[in-house]
This record gives sequence, C-alpha cells and structure tokens, in this order.
Amino acid sequence: MTEHPDPDPSTTSAEASRGWLLLAYKVPSEPSSNRISIWRELKRLGAYYPQQAVCLLPGRPDIVEQVGAIRGRIAEMGGTHTYLEIPYVPDAQHDELVDAFLALAAKEYAEIIEECESKFMKEIEFERFRENYTFEEAEEIRQDLDKIRRWLDAVTARDWFDSPSRTSAQEKVEECAVLLEAFEADVYTRTGGSD
Repeated sequence: MTEHPDPDPSTTSAEASRGWLLLAYKVPSEPSSNRISIWRELKRLGAYYPQQAVCLLPGRPDIVEQVGAIRGRIAEMGGTHTYLEIPYVPDAQHDELVDAFLALAAKEYAEIIEECESKFMKEIEFERFRENYTFEEAEEIRQDLDKIRRWLDAVTARDWFDSPSRTSAQEKVEECAVLLEAFEADVYTRTGGSD
C-alpha cells in the first residue's frame, strides 16, 4: 500500500484536500424537521450530495470535528449513519470531486450576483425613480447589503477549492456598496443632513 503524506500547510486549499469524508445517514421520517436540520447543517459546511442522504466533504480537521457533532445529533434523533474518512483517492476521482465542489460554489456565487442585480440594484434604481430619498430607506437598503455580505462570507467559507467565480461575486457586492454610498450621499444632500 502506498503511503500518502499529510498535506503541507503551505499548499493551496485545493492541494491540501486530498482526503475526503463520506457520510451516509438515515434519520426517522417524523418529524421531518430533523431530516431538514441535518441536511441544512451539512449544506452549510459545503457538503456535496451525489444522492439523497449521502454526502461528501473535504477531509479537513475542522470539518471532521463538525461532522462528528452532526453524527452525534443523528444518533440522538434515533437515526443511523455510515461514516468514512477516505485519506486518498486517485487523481481522476479527486479531480471529479473537486469539479463537483467548484460547480456548487459557482452556483452559489451566481445566486449572489443575481440577488445583487435583480433585487439590490433594482431597489436603488426604483427608490431614485420615485425620489424616496429618506434615511429610513437608505438604512433599509444598507441592511439588505449587510445580508448579502453575510451570505457572501458564508459561501466563501465553504468554497473549499477557491472557485474562480468568487472574484465576480466579490466585485458585484462591492459595486452594490458603491451604489449605496452614492444613494446615501444623495439622501444626505436632499435632506440637508436632517429629516
């Protein structure tokens, strides 16, 4: 058997994740909220589901720890699971898995870009059209931007293989921030700094 050394800490995130975690689980069907909560926790970690109730994650120590907590919750719910730590897979299979994770990240970044373009930017455009230059409106729009930023941070945190789509999403969120600053400046000018 060939031994594969532990990843060098100076390697990129894609190089560092040669190992994988596989979790197949079954949770009692009632209440359905239990199944959904397990699925949601695993998706928040960035799990890739090749089929229902079977997911893969990079074999990183922090993920191993978090999956351990999820496995404990599955047991508490009366469920069962099979858990495997796969230290190494051949290059072709590794590349297929990385591609699957990159596709997941690209889809999430595309959703963020769509949120910016179809909602956030349109909201500022609409408020300008109706000349709704109030502090309250600017504050509401700033809260929307904060929500998008938190979403981007969450997706970035589970983007295990540095998706090339990340830059486009970051640039679009920054574009939203610039639009908001301009809108806030107009609110200030039109209200004379008071309401």
